[in-house]
Amino acid sequence: MAALGTRPLALRLLLPAGCVIPYLLVCGPLHLLRARWLALYLLLPVAVAVLLWLAAKLDPQRRGHALDFLVLFSLGLAVDLRWFESAWPHALVALNKLLLLDAGIYSFHVIRQLDGVGFDLRWRLADWKTGLRELLLYMPIAIALGLAIGFLHWHGHVGRPWLLPGIWLFTYLLIALPEEIFFRGWIQNLFERRIGRTASLVVTAILFGLSHFNKRAVHFNWRYVLLAAIAGIFYGRAWRSQRRVAASSITHACVDTMWGALLR
Repeated sequence: MAALGTRPLALRLLLPAGCVIPYLLVCGPLHLLRARWLALYLLLPVAVAVLLWLAAKLDPQRRGHALDFLVLFSLGLAVDLRWFESAWPHALVALNKLLLLDAGIYSFHVIRQLDGVGFDLRWRLADWKTGLRELLLYMPIAIALGLAIGFLHWHGHVGRPWLLPGIWLFTYLLIALPEEIFFRGWIQNLFERRIGRTASLVVTAILFGLSHFNKRAVHFNWRYVLLAAIAGIFYGRAWRSQRRVAASSITHACVDTMWGALLR
């Protein structure tokens, strides 16, 4: 990424247009290409890069500019409300989330040069210690509250336990890691510069909870929102302990896997 910083500005801003390539490779052979989606995946990543380049110019101290939050709000809504998922075959809708994440990673890290994110695919022993510590602190609260409000239901046994490691890894890579980069590495990170450690932890946890309003229910799922917001406190604690996304992603993936395995 450092080498990209020496390239001409126009090239750096246009490079995210390459996000259109997976759309072409997947949907082209299936005859699902549509002009509007082609334009979206070609232009939206470039627009994100341009906005964050402007944010870098207007906020060189990286204290968090309105343009940063505009980008985050837009990307978050696009994923949470599934605006673009109809562009993909049903089995591959997760690619939309990953492409938008890639656009954000490139623009926040290469263009904006946001520090303190803690995005690293390599695990450290400290990540596991921190992640599992926060898991142990959260689970008694989650189980007691979840059972009390009727959101969780104990089903007493684990079907096909040999699948759990694979389920955990799938959850880590496709759910926990993208969400932790977004909520902790970017949102909590930027809010912390504006409103401090405690307030940013709480605000980000609330936003994380609200992002689950339409999960597992047709109407506003207040039970899921409540438990996810409380979980967000512990995920945020795991991240800020050493500012490592891997730590909070470990907690997150363990929670989701345990819910699926033992609780419904």
